[in-house]
Amino acid sequence: MAIAVKLDDLLHDRRMTLTDLADRVGITLANLSILKTGKARAIRFSTLDAICEALSCQPGDILRFEPASAGKRSASR
Repeated sequence: MAIAVKLDDLLHDRRMTLTDLADRVGITLANLSILKTGKARAIRFSTLDAICEALSCQPGDILRFEPASAGKRSASR
């Protein structure tokens, strides 16, 4: 996937557990874990807003675009 989730790094930097974040944001631990591991297919803006507020960060601190290599792109077309 071209979008990488850096939630684990932010949690580590802020010395916060995933459980703490789930409690602050009001999301189930299971859903937050899916996001953290990069297995999520989508995220609601309201969820992203709540996470950014809880971590005092910007959406770009959580999500990063990683372009696919040229070989991967042409093979998938």
